[in-house]
Amino acid sequence: MRLISADLHIHSVLSPCGGLEMSPSALVNRLQELKIEWFAITDHNIMANCPAYEAAARKAGLAFTWGVEIQTMEEIHLLAYFDDPDQAQAFDAELYDSLLPLQNDPDFFGDQVIIDENENILRVESRALINSSMWDIATATEKVLAFGGLAVPAHVDAQVNSILSQLGFLPEYPEFPILGITAGLNLADFRAEHPEMERKAFLRASDAHYLADLRPGICMLRIEQASAKELILAAQETDGRYIDFT
Repeated sequence: MRLISADLHIHSVLSPCGGLEMSPSALVNRLQELKIEWFAITDHNIMANCPAYEAAARKAGLAFTWGVEIQTMEEIHLLAYFDDPDQAQAFDAELYDSLLPLQNDPDFFGDQVIIDENENILRVESRALINSSMWDIATATEKVLAFGGLAVPAHVDAQVNSILSQLGFLPEYPEFPILGITAGLNLADFRAEHPEMERKAFLRASDAHYLADLRPGICMLRIEQASAKELILAAQETDGRYIDFT
């Protein structure tokens, strides 16, 4: 068991609102400077850049998790994490098929670039990734679980695209073991405003779209290894595991 510094909500050059500065090498170098040991790429509605960033992470000795930020039918942002890349890619194919058939406007949203580990452009994604899946929050969560993943509502304290902003409450179903929060949230104040979440576990992350969004000490986890499975155990405080923001 050891303490690991993690940031599990980061966008790559593929996200339409992400900066082209978020290349594998530049991102990994910045994470090393900040002493962040474990990260996930969570682009909007697609996982096509995870192989490139996983390769860069491996070379740098950093832990990496395949992730994605799904936008549901209700326009809720839902993070999904997978320990098995094969299951992640199978899920990604279904997610892509669920997206609204709208084309990206690169002049407005920017190019959606899929790259390899050496930062060569493999292709430009034409479908608008900024739009929603046709899955609602329950269906999206069920799909994630069916492929062995972990579903975490993103930035629940945000004023847009959060489960609270879109629904006005945290539903009884689906039940989430962990809730995502923004980097600057005062969690004590948030819990005071939402006593129904007093016993919930939270995961703080940067939601970085640019290198300047990254910061040290976002989240510390006492776990055996960097994995979604261990993240659940840390949320449950199993056998001395925990999530810490101090």
